[in-house]
Parts: sequence; C-alpha cells; structure tokens
Amino acid sequence: MPSATAITIKPARRISGRLGVPGDKSIAHRYALLAALVDGPSRLANFAPGADCHSTLGCLASLGVQIREDPASRSVTVMGRGFKQWRSPSGPLDAGNSGTTMRMMAGLLAAQPFSVTMIGDESLSRRPMRRVIEPLARMGARIEATDGHAPLMIHGHPLHGIDFAPDVPSAQVKSAVLLAGLHAEGSTSVREPAQTRDHTERALTTFGYQLDVAGLTTTVRGGQTGQPRDVSIPGDFSSAAFWLVAASALPGSHVEITDVGLNPTRTGLLDILRRFGARVTVVETATEAGEPRGTIHVEADRHGTVEVHPSEVPGLIDELPAIAALAAHSGQVVVRGARELRVKESNRITTLVTGFRALGIDADEYPDGFIIRGNGAPAGGVAQAQGDHRMAMAFAVAALAGHGASRVDGSDAVVISYPEFWETLERLVA
Repeated sequence: MPSATAITIKPARRISGRLGVPGDKSIAHRYALLAALVDGPSRLANFAPGADCHSTLGCLASLGVQIREDPASRSVTVMGRGFKQWRSPSGPLDAGNSGTTMRMMAGLLAAQPFSVTMIGDESLSRRPMRRVIEPLARMGARIEATDGHAPLMIHGHPLHGIDFAPDVPSAQVKSAVLLAGLHAEGSTSVREPAQTRDHTERALTTFGYQLDVAGLTTTVRGGQTGQPRDVSIPGDFSSAAFWLVAASALPGSHVEITDVGLNPTRTGLLDILRRFGARVTVVETATEAGEPRGTIHVEADRHGTVEVHPSEVPGLIDELPAIAALAAHSGQVVVRGARELRVKESNRITTLVTGFRALGIDADEYPDGFIIRGNGAPAGGVAQAQGDHRMAMAFAVAALAGHGASRVDGSDAVVISYPEFWETLERLVA
C-alpha cells in the first residue's frame, strides 16, 4: 500500500542550478549546547531547520535555558544561564530521533546535581548507548539503561577526568566525553582510533575554552568557563552531498552550492566524486569560528568504479547513502568497513540494498558494507525509507536515473535534517 507520505520521482535528463543548503546540523547542535553552558546571550545565525536540532533546543528549554527563535532570519538566540544554573526538568527530556542530542546531552547531564531521564523515538531507542554510558560511568556518573538502549536515567555526580580510547570512531561519543570533561576534576583526554569530524574541538575554542590537540588525542581541563558568542553556521555539507552526487551521476548535470561548510574532516566525498569521474571545483571564501566555508561546483563527466576503503569510512559515514546513489545510472560503488551503518536511524546497509533493488538497481550487501552496480537506466519501483531521512534522499537521487517513475515511501523523514529537500529537488530537475 502507498505510504501517506509517499512521493513520486520522475526520471530526469539532468539536474542544474545554483543553491544554498540549510545550516550545518552537526555544528548547530554543538553551538546550541555550548551557548547554553555560558552566562549570557549567544546568537546563532543560519541555525539548522531540521527536527534533530530542535530536539536539542527543546531539551535545553526544559532545563531552564531561554531560547528565542526568529524563523524569518533563521537565527536562534540562546540565553545561557551558566552550567550550574540548569534546573531539574519537570519530566523526561525527549531527544526525538536525534542520537547527537542524546549522547552529547548525556555528557553534560552527567555532572549536574540532579537526576534526569532521556527518551527518544522508536528508532533512537534501538541505537546503541553503551558506547557513551561506559566512559561517563568511568568518570563517576551513574546511568541506567535497558540493555544499553534508551531511555537513559542519568544520575549526575561530581566527575573526574579520564584517558579514554574508544574502540569505534565516533564524533558523538568523543564530544560527550569532552563536554563532561569541562566539568570534571582534572583533565580528560580522548584518543581516537581514526579521525572523526572535529566540530566540537573548533566550537570549544570559539566559545573560549582551552584544549590541547596532539594528533588523534584531544585533552580538556576541567573547571573552565566559556564566553557567549554570536556566530553564523555554514551550509550543511551532508545535505549538499545529495546534489553533488546527483550532478556527478547524471550526464550533462552541473550544480553550484554556495556558503557550504568545507571543514576538512567532512569533505572526503569530494575526492570520491573525482575518483568516480566528476569535475569538482572548490573555492574557499571565508572562515568563521574556525569553520571554513565556500562554493563547490560539480559537473558530470565520465562514470567509473569507486571503492570506499575502511580507513575512509569515519570521515564519510553520513555521506555513504548518497555515495551509493552514484552508481544508480552507471559505474560501480563498493563500500567496506562500514558496519556502523547498521546502527543508524535504520539498518542502513539492509535498507539501502533493499531499496535500490526495489528501484531496479543491482545491489548486494556485505556484513560491513555494500556493492552497487549501475546497469543503465533502472526500471523504477517503490523504495521504503524506513523512517530514515538519508535513505529517503538517497532513493530520490537514485530514482532520477530511472527509465520510469519511482516512489519513495516515508518521504516525510527528510524533516529530520532537510525539510526543503523535495522543493529543492523539483527546482533543480530538468
């Protein structure tokens, strides 16, 4: 049966246009949390419009932090109370679908002098939380969970610093431990097994905190006090990824994306597109709050074979669904070392392969990845997004290469990160 939120995608000869994308979701979460820690107002311009970041704002409001939103200018003002002035909420904090909200808030709540329960939707309640519970418990917090999953009952306690080496690279876990370390006795270090996005480190510096970064090890000293800031958030690279891929995959296509974040821990996709055969031009125009931004221009050229190696996965984890769509028309994409995709908003490996097959695209899954084989224009069909925003967008991009119309069921999932996705797609398609 068709979903009540299904959308039909017609084949496209090409896509073309110049556009901006919503504010970066990862940066928006971090700026909101840090703004709430300091004493005084911070204005966050170009705040991400998706539901995930509004889950973070909602949790902060429940903790007594005043939030003022200006939809016309897409800005948010956070009236920071100072960390010690957060109040015990009257009920559970609802993180919605946002793993970033739940994990990073856990790091801050671990040092509060009260207990709080964090809940999430059905999808978030299936995602693993032991990876953040265990280091916070080592620091002195007591966190109860159900078999390592939400809801989390966090009993705040005075914390002490630790030297933490996670087994799985995770920017969210790294961030949770560093945020807890700001309010712990002594110093806290996180030694990553591989580079993950460093937005937290850059944001901490922007808000006046001192930290030491040596290779893959980041250290913060407890007891620091930050300062309020007025900052502008660049466009979200992970949202731009779907248009960059579509322009690379469809012959004759070209897109130009302006004022998009160019943080080097996020832009590994550009190398993938070049290896696939696209023409990619990047112009950095500014750096604000330590975050570079600029313009990306991509044009389709030849189609080739791309293999994403395990060492590349941590820097591409959010872009892998988009990368799969590169091969919808022609070429081949192989991804290995990405088992982490199985514990995202959906089991992204199975959801992706099942959806691509339903669209008529040759795809197989591995325990830790997938292979997509382009075989000309696919027949089209019906793909199920399974409540996952990145799946819905990946299926839409893949369906553009179809011989006939396709349908994406669960299309409303894009509200999590990119509410304007479908309107933008309609504008770019030729």
